[in-house]
Amino acid sequence: MKKEKILILRPNNAKEISIYIHWPFCVSKCPYCDFNSHTFEKIDYSSWEKAYLEDLEKFSYLFQGKNINSIFFGGGTPSLMPPSIAASIISKISQIAYITQDTEITLEANPSSVESSKFEGFKQAGVNRISIGIQSFNDKNLKFLGRKHSGKEALGALEVAGKYFDNYSFDLIYGLPDQTLDNWHKELEFALNFASKHISLYQLTIEKGTPFYSMHKRKEFVLPDQEVAANLYDLTNNMLEARGFELYEISSYAQKGFESKHNLNYWQYGDYLGIGPGAHSRLSFLDEGINRMQAAEMIYKPADWLKANKRLRNVEVLSQQDIAKEIIMMGLRLIKGMNDDVLEKFTGKRFEQIIDKPFLQKLIGAKLLECDNAATRLSDRGIKLHSKIITEIFDHFLI
Repeated sequence: MKKEKILILRPNNAKEISIYIHWPFCVSKCPYCDFNSHTFEKIDYSSWEKAYLEDLEKFSYLFQGKNINSIFFGGGTPSLMPPSIAASIISKISQIAYITQDTEITLEANPSSVESSKFEGFKQAGVNRISIGIQSFNDKNLKFLGRKHSGKEALGALEVAGKYFDNYSFDLIYGLPDQTLDNWHKELEFALNFASKHISLYQLTIEKGTPFYSMHKRKEFVLPDQEVAANLYDLTNNMLEARGFELYEISSYAQKGFESKHNLNYWQYGDYLGIGPGAHSRLSFLDEGINRMQAAEMIYKPADWLKANKRLRNVEVLSQQDIAKEIIMMGLRLIKGMNDDVLEKFTGKRFEQIIDKPFLQKLIGAKLLECDNAATRLSDRGIKLHSKIITEIFDHFLI
């Protein structure tokens, strides 16, 4: 179905909203990364601060008077920005909307000593959660992944994070070439000694357009096969569970009550506004009593975004099919599954009504999918095949 084009973002009808701030700069580009991140020689910090504040004012009608569920400074590497910019952004939002003690304010950081030295400044700016991209404590693995910090620096960053933040998270990447169950077990066991309330563990994936994609295609390295990858995943889950962490999303683990509010809002199809180069938004609205969803995307290149008077490059009202695909793709990442009420809110149909019935019964019979009155979820076995199952579900759409 052809998407209906609109020229402006319509006021949304959600009672609360999340705000994403994209900082596009990194010290270097990691070979596995396909995010909108760029290296730099010099940054005009005052111009960037001014641009963020301008757009927050321009789009203030979208979140004015609302409760702010979360603010997320992502990138790129936002810990490279001066803490004063984060303070200005948080202050601006607080003047327009309601930031409460329950508002989660996260900033992504790399564990270099220069960036961790700013953690106190970010705490004073209003950030209450740090997410640190460690990726590995093993220097050999860090070199392969193109990271510029050492395992020692990673430990130092965690020590500083624990000094200023009750709630911090860090990321690790596993499923690396030649990685065995034994050496991953040892690395993860070491890492868990420094975990706080949340940890994200990602198996290495090869994304088109990245240096790793070309290297993998040339067979310069080989990833673990499907059986080994599944065993690594099971080992990871068992070790985290034994330490009191609950798997709540394919790659995310948390102690009870410390799940990422911002990411949950994405996965549960809540409203969010994105500010910054390439940032995306999803904002619901009522159209003659019907719930609709509008999608927006900002200008991608940092230099073009900074100098533009109008920074949105694409705004559209999503079709029911597109909405259904997004809700299912995101919701089935969650261990508790997709809320069928959300699907029905936007499409008027529940999951079993938009999927070819024989195929649905096949998934259920194979114990890959579970359905009840409240939710549709992938089984423990099905979650390992998330991407494959999602593709097959979309091939059997009736909407």
